[in-house]
Amino acid sequence: MAGGGESAPAEAEMNLECFDFAFNSEKFSDRMLRIEVVASDDVAEESLPDRKDKGHKRQRIDSSPTMIGTPVLRVKTLHINSAILAARSAFFLKLFSNGMKESDQMHPTIRIADSEEHALLELLSFMYRGTLTTTEPSLLLDILMAADKFEVPSCMRHCSQLLISLPMTTESALLYLDHGCSILLAAEVQRVIGTAKQFIAKTYRDFDKFRDEAMNFSLAAIEAIFSSTDIHVRCEEQVFHFLLRWARTRYLESEERREILNSRLLPLVRFSHMAGTSLQWILTLTDTDIDHEEVTKRITEVLLRKGYPAQLEGALAADAERAYTMKPMKVVAFDQPCRQVIVYWDLTRQECSRLPRSGRKLSGEIFSYPFNLAGQKFCLVALTGMDEQNKLQRIGLVWIHREPKGSTCITVDYEFAVRTELTGKFVSQFDRKHTITYDPAREGKGPSRTEGSWFICDDRHFINDVLHLRADITVVEQPVLQT
Repeated sequence: MAGGGESAPAEAEMNLECFDFAFNSEKFSDRMLRIEVVASDDVAEESLPDRKDKGHKRQRIDSSPTMIGTPVLRVKTLHINSAILAARSAFFLKLFSNGMKESDQMHPTIRIADSEEHALLELLSFMYRGTLTTTEPSLLLDILMAADKFEVPSCMRHCSQLLISLPMTTESALLYLDHGCSILLAAEVQRVIGTAKQFIAKTYRDFDKFRDEAMNFSLAAIEAIFSSTDIHVRCEEQVFHFLLRWARTRYLESEERREILNSRLLPLVRFSHMAGTSLQWILTLTDTDIDHEEVTKRITEVLLRKGYPAQLEGALAADAERAYTMKPMKVVAFDQPCRQVIVYWDLTRQECSRLPRSGRKLSGEIFSYPFNLAGQKFCLVALTGMDEQNKLQRIGLVWIHREPKGSTCITVDYEFAVRTELTGKFVSQFDRKHTITYDPAREGKGPSRTEGSWFICDDRHFINDVLHLRADITVVEQPVLQT
């Protein structure tokens, strides 16, 4: 819901004096407004009304410069009271006080596109009555834009309050975001658009569920989703690849695609939360759609911040971290005297709190980036559970054999350790031996994982709200691989 309750529309009513009796009344009017309506298709672009056009015999206010000379579809005339309109609208105040000839003053002309006609008539009615005859979101938005164009702040507030009070749906939110308007939007318009952005970002925060649907979204909706920190995504690399694919699908013309990608989409990518190998790969890209100078500048700042965190603290702003399900880590690898990797992996308290209280729900696990050992690819997985005796949170670590090569049989020693606040040193939680076997005949049954190794996790394990984990995995036996 964008707002709430049946009473909301009533609350949106403005305390305007009602002059309903004077609307389009010859008796209570001093001028005749002539409204020339042209086809929307004949209007190349919509902009602020041209309030300085004095090239015609009559005072004509065109809704677009391209309307001049455009065939008129129909003409509507309304009896108007200049005092009422001037009191409600700065536009009409200027129109009636700019020194026009008497004949022009009596018959001002406005030329508009046919798509604006209904909204303008509702707007003129509102200036007399202080109310609208509709609560339909699409028309309310058109009236809001017309009120902005003709400078009627009371109607803008009224429409804004009505729109926000209505139940927000995906359809209405996308309508608000996609509504074409090239004018400088007033605060009331921005308020409606801001509410729609929040709704879209919240509704589509689970990336894996919506990514196919999002391929059909507009640029404004994509910006709303990926500007959010709350989006649940496997890793920032996934955001980068999706935005590239979306831009190439939606914008077939190369110059337009390059402009949209570099000015609107790539600024949404949070390079500071990518793995170093991914950043290096992006730097080597020869893709002509990407502004390599700007991307290189941003990645260089990230690498400097990663390499000199203490010296550059506060000097280079870091992007906020999203709700990732895959986290980068630091790996130290050895070949001699035996094959060994030491993985350093940090999880925040907030990330640990998001994990479900069962280690069985895959969607709630946090994965590390893959790492290599003995020609094979592995990753770590963090999950949580409850110690039933002491009712304390437990953290479990599992490591998974990914993308096995050949008939694999590896025996390893592995130790999981956590750094404590008391000493600042890593303290071993468990040390075990495990044999990994993989038969290609089991292809398609998914990667194999070890049994979870658990330890009680409390405040002493968090240092500045970060849990520092270390996994030490050493190969002790590996027969010759068969390929």
